[in-house]
Amino acid sequence: MSLSRRDFLKASLAASTFFGLGAGRALAGAPAEAARIKRIVSVVRGTKVDKMLASAMQPFGGMRRFVRTGMQVAIKTNASFANAPEWGNNTNPELLTAVAKACREAGARRVLVLDYPLMRGAEALDMNGTAAAVAKLKGVELRVLGAEHEFRKVKVPGGEALHEVAIAREVLDCDLLINLPVAKAHDAVAASIGMKNLMGIIWDRAVFHTGMEIDRGIADLNRVLRPGLTIVDMTRIMVSNGPKGPGEVVTPEKLVVGIDPVAVDSVALGQARFNGRRFRPKQLRYLLHAHKAGLGEIRLGELDIRKLDA
Repeated sequence: MSLSRRDFLKASLAASTFFGLGAGRALAGAPAEAARIKRIVSVVRGTKVDKMLASAMQPFGGMRRFVRTGMQVAIKTNASFANAPEWGNNTNPELLTAVAKACREAGARRVLVLDYPLMRGAEALDMNGTAAAVAKLKGVELRVLGAEHEFRKVKVPGGEALHEVAIAREVLDCDLLINLPVAKAHDAVAASIGMKNLMGIIWDRAVFHTGMEIDRGIADLNRVLRPGLTIVDMTRIMVSNGPKGPGEVVTPEKLVVGIDPVAVDSVALGQARFNGRRFRPKQLRYLLHAHKAGLGEIRLGELDIRKLDA
């Protein structure tokens, strides 16, 4: 069966959105196959994060579908706050360990875990368990961002609010970027998931709050920062008074995984109530802006959502 020109262009666009700055190069291939895989979002429930991760990756062909031998992989965790893991506003360090190990086992030459902490710098990563999680892993390094020379300016093609942004150099130079956010309530955007997490690898975050509509800025940032894989931590999440807390913490004991960052956030959004409210994807303005810009899918009926147990 042959593709119409319109279908071919749609499939080609879907394939091209795998790639961007730091997105990785592992999934290049036939446009139709790339489009099919991109529609998959896995939702896994369990209690052992290593088993949950393995189950979540199965619909994509495992971590080796993304990581090739000799690659340099950057993992953007969420480790901004100087709180214990039980607060639920930083990525679960056990999940970080599982993802980093999976990358190494798949053949990654170097795995770089990085974030730009909002509170107390490197001390935050000691308190939230990130530093300890990385210290015990061979071939995995921790990078605490915080100096302007660590970032490089890039243009934002088509940006409506954001036209230029300085991104961490090692992210721009990596072979694959994995986004590893924790879902949580957020006072500025209602719910912070994967797309918002990418603000932790840029130099000037304040301008998003003072110089533009933050939702439009987040969508624009995702025009140039395109992770090859997004793994949303919903094992333990802060669902009120986020992102700083303290707030109410719930334990959905889930991971939400996929390639399309807009689709992954859209599915994750429906797995919990944030500040007592259950949102539809189009009600989060940054998701709606990103969808309208052609950056990903928010229509859940258009996705291949795989619900799994581990």
